[in-house]
Amino acid sequence: MTGLRERTRRAVRAELADVALRLFAERGFDQTTVDEIAQAAGLTKRSFFRYFPAKEDAVFGGVDVTGEQVVDDIRARPGDEDPWQSLHQVLCRWQQQIHASEQALASLRLIESTPSLRARLHEKRAHWRQQVSDALRDRPDAGLDAFTADLLTNAATAALDTVSHEWLRSGGTADRAALLDRAFTLIRPALPAR
Repeated sequence: MTGLRERTRRAVRAELADVALRLFAERGFDQTTVDEIAQAAGLTKRSFFRYFPAKEDAVFGGVDVTGEQVVDDIRARPGDEDPWQSLHQVLCRWQQQIHASEQALASLRLIESTPSLRARLHEKRAHWRQQVSDALRDRPDAGLDAFTADLLTNAATAALDTVSHEWLRSGGTADRAALLDRAFTLIRPALPAR
C-alpha cells in the first residue's frame, strides 16, 4: 500500500507534468524552459528538479505515475493467476487512463517528433519493463522464473506499442480496449502447466 506522502508526491508530479505538456504543446519542447514550467505551476526551478531530474522527464511524469500504479496492481494479482492474464487484466484496466485523452495524443506526437524524447522513452520503457517483470515474479506463490517473466513483459510491451501506434495512426479514434484485447489474444503464449 502506498503511503500518503508518496501519493501526494505522485499527484504533484502528475500536475507538474500536465503543466509542462500544455506549455510544450503551445510553445514547442525546445522553446520551453524549466523556469517557465515551474513558474506556470507556481513552483521554483529548484522545486521542479525535486520532481524531475530533467525537462524531458516532465513529458513522462504522468506515464511514470501510472507505471508505478500498474506495477503495484500486478504485484497485487493472485500468484496462481496465469501471468499473461494478470498482465492483460491490469493493462486493460489502465489503458484508458494511459492513452484516452487529447493530452495523451499530443504527448505521443511530441515524443515522436522530438529525438531527445524518443531516446528518453526507450530508457523509461527499459526501466518500466524490469519493474513489471519483477512484479510478476513477486506475486505470492507465482513461481515464475526471471526469463519467463521478462519474456511475458516484453510481449505485453510489444502489444501496447502496437496498440499505441494504431491509435496514433487513427488520430486517437481507434478503440484501444478492443485493440488491446485483440493483441493479447493474437500473441497469447503457450505457458507450461505448473
